[in-house]
Amino acid sequence: MGDVANSSIEFHPKPQQQREAPHAGGFGCTLAELRSLMELRGAEALQKVQETYGDVGGLCRRLKTSPTEGLADNANDLEKRRQIYGQNFIPPKQPKTFLQLVWEALQDVTLIILEVAAIVSLGLSFYAPPGEESEACGNVSAGAEDEGEAEAGWIEGAAILLSVICVVLVTAFNDWSKEKQFRGLQSRIEQEQKFTVIRNGQLLQVPVAALVVGDIAQVKYGDLLPADGVLIQGNDLKIDESSLTGESDHVRKSADKDPMLLSGTHVMEGSGRMVVTAVGVNSQTGIIFTLLGAGGEEEEKKEKKAKKQDGAVAMEMQPLKSAEGGEMEEREKKKANVPKKEKSVLQGKLTKLAVQIGKAGLVMSAITVIILVLYFVIETFVVGGRAWLAECTPVYVQYFVKFFIIGVTVLVVAVPEGLPLAVTISLAYSVKKMMRDNNLVRHLDACETMGNATAICSDKTGTLTTNRMTVVQSYLGDTHYKEVPAPSALTPKILDLLVHAISINSAYTTKILPPEKEGALPRQVGNKTECALLGFVLDLKQDFQPVREQIPEDKLYKVYTFNSVRKSMSTVIRMPDGGFRLFSKGASEILLKKCTNILNSNGELRSFRPRDRDDMVKKVIEPMACDGLRTICIAYRDFSAAQEPDWDNENEVVGDLTCIAVVGIEDPVRPEVPEAIRKCQRAGITVRMVTGDNINTARAIAAKCGIIQPGEDFLCLEGKEFNRRIRNEKGEIEQERLDKVWPKLRVLARSSPTDKHTLVKGIIDSNTGEQRQVVAVTGDGTNDGPALKKADVGFAMGIAGTDVAKEASDIILTDDNFTSIVKAVMWGRNVYDSISKFLQFQLTVNVVAVIVAFTGACITQDSPLKAVQMLWVNLIMDTFASLALATEPPTESLLLRKPYGRDKPLISRTMMKSILGHAVYQLTIIFTLLFVGELFFDIDSGRNAPLHSPPSEHYTIIFNTFVMMQLFNEINARKIHGERNVFHGIFSNPIFCTIVLGTFAIQIVIVQFGGKPFSCSPLSTEQWLWCLFVGVGELVWGQVIATIPTSQLKCLKEAGHGPGKDEMTDEELAEGEEEIDHAERELRRGQILWFRGLNRIQTQMEVVSTFKRSGSFQGAVRRRSSVLSQLHDVTNLSTPTHLILSAANPTSAAGSES
Repeated sequence: MGDVANSSIEFHPKPQQQREAPHAGGFGCTLAELRSLMELRGAEALQKVQETYGDVGGLCRRLKTSPTEGLADNANDLEKRRQIYGQNFIPPKQPKTFLQLVWEALQDVTLIILEVAAIVSLGLSFYAPPGEESEACGNVSAGAEDEGEAEAGWIEGAAILLSVICVVLVTAFNDWSKEKQFRGLQSRIEQEQKFTVIRNGQLLQVPVAALVVGDIAQVKYGDLLPADGVLIQGNDLKIDESSLTGESDHVRKSADKDPMLLSGTHVMEGSGRMVVTAVGVNSQTGIIFTLLGAGGEEEEKKEKKAKKQDGAVAMEMQPLKSAEGGEMEEREKKKANVPKKEKSVLQGKLTKLAVQIGKAGLVMSAITVIILVLYFVIETFVVGGRAWLAECTPVYVQYFVKFFIIGVTVLVVAVPEGLPLAVTISLAYSVKKMMRDNNLVRHLDACETMGNATAICSDKTGTLTTNRMTVVQSYLGDTHYKEVPAPSALTPKILDLLVHAISINSAYTTKILPPEKEGALPRQVGNKTECALLGFVLDLKQDFQPVREQIPEDKLYKVYTFNSVRKSMSTVIRMPDGGFRLFSKGASEILLKKCTNILNSNGELRSFRPRDRDDMVKKVIEPMACDGLRTICIAYRDFSAAQEPDWDNENEVVGDLTCIAVVGIEDPVRPEVPEAIRKCQRAGITVRMVTGDNINTARAIAAKCGIIQPGEDFLCLEGKEFNRRIRNEKGEIEQERLDKVWPKLRVLARSSPTDKHTLVKGIIDSNTGEQRQVVAVTGDGTNDGPALKKADVGFAMGIAGTDVAKEASDIILTDDNFTSIVKAVMWGRNVYDSISKFLQFQLTVNVVAVIVAFTGACITQDSPLKAVQMLWVNLIMDTFASLALATEPPTESLLLRKPYGRDKPLISRTMMKSILGHAVYQLTIIFTLLFVGELFFDIDSGRNAPLHSPPSEHYTIIFNTFVMMQLFNEINARKIHGERNVFHGIFSNPIFCTIVLGTFAIQIVIVQFGGKPFSCSPLSTEQWLWCLFVGVGELVWGQVIATIPTSQLKCLKEAGHGPGKDEMTDEELAEGEEEIDHAERELRRGQILWFRGLNRIQTQMEVVSTFKRSGSFQGAVRRRSSVLSQLHDVTNLSTPTHLILSAANPTSAAGSES
């Protein structure tokens, strides 16, 4: 920073010297200088402008622009400015190339096992043994019969590789198209944004990206500022900077007090002109975006660093944990290499299951090989009594190689290669469909994690409510209306007075505009409370515009504007007869005290005594307040021309009023929310409301939504009280204290973004329940970024959300509606169930195929199912079945059960019962056919057939029966909770029906016309009917299995548990490390980067909130210590971050300088 400061001193001399200034491109300011200027606030900023430039005009001269005429619209000049100061465009993260996505997809453990098996199998199939068989070596019968298949040997390996390639391409393509969709959406939004600038003295609308430093921009209410700038001239300008600083009060901007306007903030009132001083990556929002890692270059730096200093990981991660006391950190250090935001629950379980199955397959294939080798050795050397001759070695090796290939076949059959595909298809299908349910999924696994969610922390405003203040109750003409009255119910006099009082006595900048989109709600612009009143006028079928046109703003005689002391606003107009009329509106408890009359139902005055007032408070105002409404009183007073008062004596003027109406204003709950929350609660999900609103309103809204129910034991806390309960004497957060609070907490009111992050982190880190909580969070402001990142699933608001919130989220709600979250839960659970269905089907096929291949190889030295047939069964049944079962649409019944949780196994007891039950049936049939089938069908036996004999009917029947049984079992697999009606809803899934029928058709073709490649011979109709009959038997057998109560089968073990927190012993961990090493290491490195990104944004946020009002540090003093510790850490990063931070926090600049 030092150099920047010096440079500014250098140029303090008089403006004439400007020409000699060795400044970029002849402009009088460097980029760094402007950037540092924009980091100051309020008086400080003003002082800097005055010291360095004299005034804003001086700044404009340095930037070679005119405050009134703007820039000359000269292409060369604009281009030059873009080159020196950057473009107004924040470069999105470099999208991953297709090849990178392919490489990522290849990291899957199951795929790696498959690739190895395939390559071994391929290699062996091309291995031609040297030397002819000599008589001396003994022409052992074991296994040479496979010559016919030798040419086809490579098919198997190739087919497996093909299936791997399929999976990888599908996965990569999915990710790629999803990314493209998201970018498309973003760029569409960006292109639509235009902004008004002055160039050559003309007002022009230019795309936001075309703004340059030095442009003079017109700012008006409702704008989202696209770049940083300094105010040249403003009229009553108020800015909502909450998206940057989290400060909900609007900040008043003026050229002589606080002229700094920041990008990403909203103009709430007034208008003005500013000179643009920082655009794109150099603006305040741009800087935060760069911290979030949207700027690509930093990522690479971080990656390189990560490789260099894996040891520093523990250090990097500490700031997040720094508040939790010593012993926690020790534990954290041990766990530092297993960061929190783990793989999604499902991925964890699947990886574990795949490894388990892989192990089982390995054991089976090893046994197969050992048995075959022993059989061969004993038969040749013991029974045959031959000696091992040197020249015979190649021949023996060839036998052993053949045995090895059989072993690999068994292994290949054992590994469910359809699994990764099923997961991908299921997720991709869900994501596409979720788009229709207003969920734009940015990270695939978020969709499935949502199915396990146990807690949702939701914002109130905009998510549970409509974010539109509306009048819902009113007291007019002696009647308390619980909804908007019909205009005909009111006397014309009251109606007319009410319309005038509201239309005139409100800021003319407050308006209600027609909706932007068809079917959307009208837009409210300006003060929300006034919008509510104007909306009330419209609901009464009146219009405020004609009244305002009749009495324009400059005709208003006197205005007492609203302020926090008065808590009311009054406007005086001159009447045609020369008299005056005063309209007043304000907080009912204050204004009613000044009323002496009230209008009765005929619109006539009736006296209003203190006793009447108390009565009204009891009967009207208190009931409204209990409903969470804000009460506002609207009143008027007439002065005759003769008795003009002293307008400066406000208490005199605003007294002796006549009350027209009292209205209750609320931000109404979205009509569909209570039902959605009821569904969540039924589904075992706790909904918590986190809001900045006051506790009474929050509690009332929570009760309306059904978040809190009377008679329940719950907590509603304010942020202050929450912090008091969870922090120890030193002000550090303690997990034990948090664990006492969060289980009962339902409403957190007056909360800051830090509180939100603390709560989310506390729930996730808690060990109190039997399983770790899975937390979803909604957020819309920039300050919600850390909480969204921390949560398992972060939902950002698509309409009200800021870009920073969207960037930090996993799913974007395109309609900002809570019900969409419930849809996401439904889809998430559906993904989970689809995969369980697929597993139930897949594992039955695998168990049967492995046992058949294994016993067949050991007993007849030849598998009854040939390699190519196995492949058809394996690849086609897997791939097709994954398509069929993974695309089942979700049903409401999914929301009737509790979440599965992290350690619930993928394969429940019921499923295990079904898998083993069906396997028993299928094995019985196949072995019966194998050993006595030829007698039953009266055909030649296929066993021990001589070499190159044509395919036998016997083995074809076995193959066909096997496939038929799989087809019908696929229908059984549609239900995983032991339901009896397996056909329920089958026609709602056309893909399923198509696939079952399609597979059946192809099977007919293979059997009848497959011939030698498929080792099939055509079957007669009778034989076909028998095959079908046995297949249909599967459905009957399914009913038998469903009858057996699962509770009786204690011996069944579940499989595919989630990786539990503590259940993994060290040895197990070490074992696991070996298995999942590469993929995992990749993953972990990614997560470390996540943590760094998160850390930086967190630090930035803390600091932003600390320096947002350079004067008042009281609120931040508490957090200063943690900020400083984080600063200290961030300083160790070799990125520009600490530059920004030191600028931001002058107190620590000295520290970071060192």
